[in-house]
Amino acid sequence: MKIEIIPAIDLIGGQCVRLTQGDYDRKTTYGADPVEIARSYEAIGVRRLHVVDLDGAKAAAPQNIDTLRKIAAATKLDVQYGGGIKSGEALEAVLAAGANRVICGSVAVTAPERFEEWIAAYGAEHIVLGADTKGGKVAINGWREAAETDVQTIVRRFAARGLRQVICTDISRDGMLAGPNFGLYAALQTEFPGVEITVSGGIATTDDLVRLDAMGLRSVIVGKAIYEGRITLKELERCLQNG
Repeated sequence: MKIEIIPAIDLIGGQCVRLTQGDYDRKTTYGADPVEIARSYEAIGVRRLHVVDLDGAKAAAPQNIDTLRKIAAATKLDVQYGGGIKSGEALEAVLAAGANRVICGSVAVTAPERFEEWIAAYGAEHIVLGADTKGGKVAINGWREAAETDVQTIVRRFAARGLRQVICTDISRDGMLAGPNFGLYAALQTEFPGVEITVSGGIATTDDLVRLDAMGLRSVIVGKAIYEGRITLKELERCLQNG
């Protein structure tokens, strides 16, 4: 299996949670310590960790920097971090706390020139576009607002400016454990072969991972399926070893 599997840790108040379809009122809190969860992933061979600051997404500025710092200090994981990164100060703070990749969503829509400057200044290996979609349009500001643009248009713009990494969440599938939107990701990867399209939303079983791998997708985020035991750490480890 060539596809890179990236477990997700979503944070509210320093705790691991999962939302259903991005709805803060449909929240499940998992009691485990985020640092211990990160260590458990590293122990089975995970290389990259997806950390979402849900408080930050709502507050428009990162709120769980301390937890990021602890994860970075306790592991050697390649941490990608998103949630409320709309200013240069926020971006610098996240990098300084130990993230290797910074995920930017809303700012790419509301201040595209600033996002282009960040790609040029920090390098395409460190700046990731979060292009999350709901009803065909890009969703911003903690998924509470719909922009006028679609995913293809926004990726096309920034790919021409050097963008090389996109995380695309189909919000309708997120947390539903009903399988990802295979057609969406196949179309995006075909249209943008020079961009890594990371699949996010709906992963339910290892069969989903196998199918995405066979389609040529390069990376996939897995969240609720792990917390709910649909994909066990043992199964995850087998997938990683097969890679």
